[in-house]
Amino acid sequence: MLAVKKYKFWFCTGSQDLYGDECLREVARHSQIIVDELNNSGLLPYEVVWKPTLITNELIRKTFNEANADEECAGVITWMHTFSPAKSWILGLQEYRKPLMHLHTQFNEEIPYDTIDMDFMNENQSAHGDREYGHIVSRMRIERKVVVGHWADEVVVKKIASWMRTAVGIMESSHIRVMRVADNMRNVAVTEGDKVEAQIKFGWEVDAYPVNEIAEAVEAVSASDTNALVDEYYEKYDILLEGRDAAEFRKHVAVQAQIELGFERFLQEKNYQAIVTHFGDLGGLKQLPGLAIQRLMEKGYGFGAEGDWKVAAMVRLMKVMTAGMKDAKGTSMLEDYTYNLVPGKEGILEAHMLEICPSIASGPISIKCQLLSMGNREDPARLVFTSKEGKGIATSLIDLGNRFRLIINDVTCKKAEKPMPKLPTATAFWTPQPNLYTGAEAWILAGGAHHTAFTYDLTAEQMGDWAAAMGIEAVYIDKDTKIRDFKKDLMLGEIVYR
Repeated sequence: MLAVKKYKFWFCTGSQDLYGDECLREVARHSQIIVDELNNSGLLPYEVVWKPTLITNELIRKTFNEANADEECAGVITWMHTFSPAKSWILGLQEYRKPLMHLHTQFNEEIPYDTIDMDFMNENQSAHGDREYGHIVSRMRIERKVVVGHWADEVVVKKIASWMRTAVGIMESSHIRVMRVADNMRNVAVTEGDKVEAQIKFGWEVDAYPVNEIAEAVEAVSASDTNALVDEYYEKYDILLEGRDAAEFRKHVAVQAQIELGFERFLQEKNYQAIVTHFGDLGGLKQLPGLAIQRLMEKGYGFGAEGDWKVAAMVRLMKVMTAGMKDAKGTSMLEDYTYNLVPGKEGILEAHMLEICPSIASGPISIKCQLLSMGNREDPARLVFTSKEGKGIATSLIDLGNRFRLIINDVTCKKAEKPMPKLPTATAFWTPQPNLYTGAEAWILAGGAHHTAFTYDLTAEQMGDWAAAMGIEAVYIDKDTKIRDFKKDLMLGEIVYR
């Protein structure tokens, strides 16, 4: 997996000095306990770092600016233990530039009915203080995540964990660089877009290289390195000769191994984390990259076909957000290919010519080498498999000309009813929520693309939070979608985001 920075999150507790030093000592002790227990929960993907209680304009401003400057800090979690006058937070919030969570909790879970007095009430008034703080954040129109509940509740801790992955996605978005091998597929609208506006909004750098410059890097890979990688392929994957000569088959596989090594070295040298290719512009490449791209995606690179740089960046973003996730089921680019419209068995067959990430595979993964009419090159080797079953999300980031929109569809991945022995590609089969007909109609009304960035491991809420942080519209297609209401949401988006 491509390296992701070892991020941390700061825990900042708000209070004031109205109730004396003993109260402030308890506030600090309570917040330290919460941080320790969060870190010991085993549920958080990143460490929480305790910070001294914030009670003055100067300290709040200084702390937020230190968070801005700390490259390891991916966000700040704020909590008002007592009453914290919100005007004290204005300057710090104005200058803060990273993801923000408002944890609305309190130290005690239950009211201590037998002993509660005014000292306890004064010290433990998060219900009061968090509302004061929440007001000023809303008035300042600052995007943040609000999580409500007791800090020791597993549900609450998991919400914090979920937001951490979104926050890392926000931070890493500005570190995504997409290398375009040649240009977009001619006359195709949806893979185009405003790359300068994408850099302004998301921080993405999208650069084009002549295909032969990358082809030269591929040609420079030694035979020994290529053969070593081919040996790895043959050890790891099933080989499906299907009547082809074994030596000839291996030569075709070796072309993909050489492409993988050449592409990866070029990406590393130029510091890119995502790549797009185009079957109509292959230059000196002997095959359309297939197995090579699949392997690069599995290593954490983003990919988009036919020059689709938005999908490439989104796949990389999702892979960053799911990095290190226990029992992750995978993330990949996919494409809507064909429908099954049999009543009760409706779904969409997802595939692509070659380039589907094996992280989503279920069962054995095989190497096939078969003719591909597109690309006008040798028969390319590719990994073939079927995807896992389960729930996931399909996303499409589109450029509407004056703004971006992120479309998020909950989908249910199923096992295909029958095998497809003549289809030499990796496949997934899913039914969009709430059903194929409503889901497809809503997707088309929203302007969704035929390429998607898909994952089993993130939620619509996480991706919606990312979109909100980026200042773009997010529309959701899920179990509650009704076309009449969905059209109203799209019209509202035209007003709000224009």
